[in-house]
Amino acid sequence: MDRRTVFLAVLTGVLVSLLPAVPDQTASAALTPPTGSGDMVTAPAGFSDTVVHKVTTPTALAWTPDGRMLIAQDGGQLRVVRDGQLLTTPALNFGSRICTQGERGLLGVAVDPRFATNHFVYLYWTHNAHGFCGEGGPDTPENRVTRHVLGDNDRISLSSEKVLVDHIPSQRFIHNAGDLHFGADELLYVSVGDGGCVLGDPTRCGALNTNSRRLDIPNGKILRVTRSGGVPASNPYVGATGARRCTLPTGPQPGNGPCTETFASGFRNPFRFAQVPGTSQFYVNDVGQAHWEEIDRLVKGADYGWNVREGHCATGSYTNCGPTPFENPIHDYSHAATGCGSITGGAFVPEGLWPAPYSGSYLFADYVCGKIFRLAPTTGGGYTQKPFLTDVNVPVHLAFGPYRETRALYYLDYGGGAVHRVVYESGNTAPVASFSQHPDGLTVTLDGSASYDPDSGDSVTSWRWSFGDGTSATTTTPRVTHTYPAAQDYTATLRVSDEAGTLSAPFNKDVYAGEHPPAISITSPATTARFFVGQQVTVTAEASDREDGVLPPRSITWTVRVKHGTHFHPYAGPVTGSSITVNYPAPEDLASTQNSYLVATAVAVDSRGLTSRADQNLLPRKVPLTFATSPSGGRVIVNGTTRGTPASVVSWPGYVLRISAPDQSISGVPHVFRTWSDGGARTHDIATPREAATFTARFDPS
Repeated sequence: MDRRTVFLAVLTGVLVSLLPAVPDQTASAALTPPTGSGDMVTAPAGFSDTVVHKVTTPTALAWTPDGRMLIAQDGGQLRVVRDGQLLTTPALNFGSRICTQGERGLLGVAVDPRFATNHFVYLYWTHNAHGFCGEGGPDTPENRVTRHVLGDNDRISLSSEKVLVDHIPSQRFIHNAGDLHFGADELLYVSVGDGGCVLGDPTRCGALNTNSRRLDIPNGKILRVTRSGGVPASNPYVGATGARRCTLPTGPQPGNGPCTETFASGFRNPFRFAQVPGTSQFYVNDVGQAHWEEIDRLVKGADYGWNVREGHCATGSYTNCGPTPFENPIHDYSHAATGCGSITGGAFVPEGLWPAPYSGSYLFADYVCGKIFRLAPTTGGGYTQKPFLTDVNVPVHLAFGPYRETRALYYLDYGGGAVHRVVYESGNTAPVASFSQHPDGLTVTLDGSASYDPDSGDSVTSWRWSFGDGTSATTTTPRVTHTYPAAQDYTATLRVSDEAGTLSAPFNKDVYAGEHPPAISITSPATTARFFVGQQVTVTAEASDREDGVLPPRSITWTVRVKHGTHFHPYAGPVTGSSITVNYPAPEDLASTQNSYLVATAVAVDSRGLTSRADQNLLPRKVPLTFATSPSGGRVIVNGTTRGTPASVVSWPGYVLRISAPDQSISGVPHVFRTWSDGGARTHDIATPREAATFTARFDPS
């Protein structure tokens, strides 16, 4: 990604996760900026929030001791900011070696504590190990950690790569985790997700996924290794019976004993964790399933309970929250109470940097509700959460880094494709002006909605326009329409003022009077098409422009996302061309068959940089399945859940279900299993057919 101009990179990054769901038809929105761009953040009094760099789909941040900022992009590029400037050429680009489908990609970056002498940086990424970036089967991608040498020329030579941790299965495009941090012990801590489904069994997903419970695999764990990839002698399972290395570059050691790399277990998707400054203590932000998001204090050898526990309660419950042998979180929050649903980045405020109550506190972000919170202690010894920043769009990573002679909070907006800097400064901060243009011939609409005031409680009150043709206007609303005298380029200028009358710096932009935005339409597949799991789907678009004529394929950029309930997962792209081809994914679990589908987005750009977009929902075919017993009234197990019969579920063609029929009493009479109506064994897998079907378990009296 980020292969085109900065303009296209920014636009594509915004589109990846921000475009709203649309009805089941193609919809074009010519030159309509996406909402929630992340430029209008609400901050507490005294704080300012500023976009400092635009980078497509950023995932992680780190700094070298000499002040260079390193930005990981999920597409496989490591970017460098030197002396405040984002360098055009990536330090490293994994290219075809990386799988970027869904939540895969380049996910984490860390800098060696001895960087000044060895120049080592560490990356967590999804390796295209077998030439296949899909899901399922034995040849799925593998997550790995590699060490590289970053030169003074801001480049990484591929020959410097050393694989430290490898062969972590990524059988689904979700739950890869991917954070990296060094402790004060100079050991490298690595977060690994549970993989979404039981390894080798795509029918046991979500709360049925037991990978985190198994100590013989690395999934659902925090790992700890040395700077060269070795296992510290103090790791909790070193010396245990049958203990073995599970992530050696040469492959897992034989056996089924515990992995010596494991430091703690029982996590679902610990996407981000944060170091308590100057220590080897960490807070782990573990993404929940359907009820709780949690913050865990990392303890050597501890089991945090997933998939049996979610937050401080039994999985699937808000009320079954009694004593437990597992390590409880220090704080959790419910989806129902907060409207949030996916905890991401976290960072500790350095002592003395900000005033009380912020100094030394823990900040954490939520991807779904677009907020950053402060963890505040309560009188009872627990914690509550206080909003710190709101309207931050899609935050994925928080970190404190250098700013002038001190430090500032930086966070990554994955959806807006931006690096933000948050600074505490007393007094009134000047507002920031920005506008977009929407030409339709000589009549041009200028939209200053992206202008904002970074101070809490303050806002932009007036927009002062100079149209570049000798005329001007002041408005109290952000949009203005102006008709230019001739078809030519003009330089328009906007300054905005806040409630105190403080005036922003001027913002200038070339305006293309006489131009028109391109037109784009998705031509196939038909909006009535429905898809099955594993089906190859090609989505095609055509674009033209009144001034440029038919636009070439390179003018179209594609992204595909998974709509899951109230939020989106990235799935494929950005890629350029007249079409994009994806394999239709399986649902995350059986419940997701009712609220998930793909959304394809095509953006066309003309020679002037004017854009239009088209969206189309790619919907699955839904198949009703019925499960029965003979005699009637018995029980069956579908994907690990016991159901009374007749039981009805909705599935997608090709989605694999595991069904089982235990011996049982039916109407008070003991019965033993004889056969399924499809001839399958007592427990077997079925691929959902394309039409409605009934599966009956037949029993005989015992």
